[in-house]
Amino acid sequence: MAISLSVVLLLAIILVVMIRSKNIKAGPAIVAILFGFFLASTGMAPSINRFLSSLAQTINGIKF
Repeated sequence: MAISLSVVLLLAIILVVMIRSKNIKAGPAIVAILFGFFLASTGMAPSINRFLSSLAQTINGIKF
């Protein structure tokens, strides 16, 4: 749960920065938000969640 909340917060910040810097306009941003919202309610959501969790664990395991 903490990972998904962190990812949502990070993506929200990136989206706000992109809208304010005119890299993305409000219309495409709304479409992207709606796409993510509806994608989360499909059967693909658990697979995407597992992939992102695996990616986060891999990144966390990298030793510098």
